[in-house]
Amino acid sequence: MDVNGAVADGFEPVREAFVRNFEVLGDRGAAVAVYRDGRKVVDLWGGAQDVDGTEPWQHGTAQIVRSATKGVAAAVLLLLSQRGELDLDAPVGDYWPEFKAAGKERTRVWHLLAHRTGVPVLDRPLTPAEAADPDLGAAAVAAQAPVWEPGTDHGYHAQTYSWLTGELVRRITGRGIGEWIADEIAGPVGADFRLGLPYAEQARVGRVAQLDDPPVDPHGLRTRPKRAVSEAYADPASLTRRAFAAITPLPDENDPAYRAAALPASNGIATAEGLARFYASLIGEVDGGTRLFTPETMELARAERSAGPDRVLVVNTRFGLGYMLHGAASPLLSPTSFGHPGRGGALGFADPDSGIAFGYVTNGFRKSVTADPRAQALVRAVSTSVR
Repeated sequence: MDVNGAVADGFEPVREAFVRNFEVLGDRGAAVAVYRDGRKVVDLWGGAQDVDGTEPWQHGTAQIVRSATKGVAAAVLLLLSQRGELDLDAPVGDYWPEFKAAGKERTRVWHLLAHRTGVPVLDRPLTPAEAADPDLGAAAVAAQAPVWEPGTDHGYHAQTYSWLTGELVRRITGRGIGEWIADEIAGPVGADFRLGLPYAEQARVGRVAQLDDPPVDPHGLRTRPKRAVSEAYADPASLTRRAFAAITPLPDENDPAYRAAALPASNGIATAEGLARFYASLIGEVDGGTRLFTPETMELARAERSAGPDRVLVVNTRFGLGYMLHGAASPLLSPTSFGHPGRGGALGFADPDSGIAFGYVTNGFRKSVTADPRAQALVRAVSTSVR
């Protein structure tokens, strides 16, 4: 397997794990990047740009990162709070009056970020075309009755997170969340991340697909789900199935129209280097320059707000404000880590104690939701490298 790029001295285990992901775990095309204390120490890529093609992955090849997008979207709300434009403890209805309908009057802004809003499902799912319309998505979640009293419990808002966060940003700033990210995050940091991919850039984004599971790896992460989890995904009436089916039918993630939409729950486009650089900017200066979060905002982002049985994912999850925290369902580098996976593949996170920021993207998705074996193998290699 030809792997391109470089690693700094001491990070050779990451290269070894990356190669092994292709040889043993069936990666078709992927990239991984790591920053330490604001400096890039790993930048590797290999395989094919398209999951079903032969054109080689290039240094600037980007991929859809699914729910890893949520971590970037969360930064928008936290930065608005940092600038004094948003009160995280205020009722959502103070900024978005229509949201006060159907028993959501006391929903707080922070509830949206901690998956405590109680609207992970839509009684009438949206089609992919409807989901791409921010007005229709916002109207749907505003009218939706919560399935639990907001603030009293938590459950992963797999799809509705798009319209909850996107509309709040639009109400406060007058800009779409994709535009805000481009102007205030990706641009200043120099992070290769897009939410709403211009048609002119479609050629550098690889085709993605679901992959069959590779042969059993005795040295890897066990991914067999518990019976309760399997049953929840199999039951059309469960909150689990309904949450992921808030857009029905499932969108074609290779469709240029879908990629051009701005869905902050699911369709960000990034390079591994872009994800890692973004997270590096949350915990320190990048290349001696931009830092996005103040130390106070960083601590706010990773302070636990939800923990325990997740009403949607049916496993124990931990969330700060918009970020998954280190735990059994989503193992990161250490208890200080915060970030977000993309279902079946991508992962981005930061670890303030070690100064590590990590990004992994792939064009082949697995069945895993929060802990893909390939990403986990790379995280373990990073851990070995920083000991």
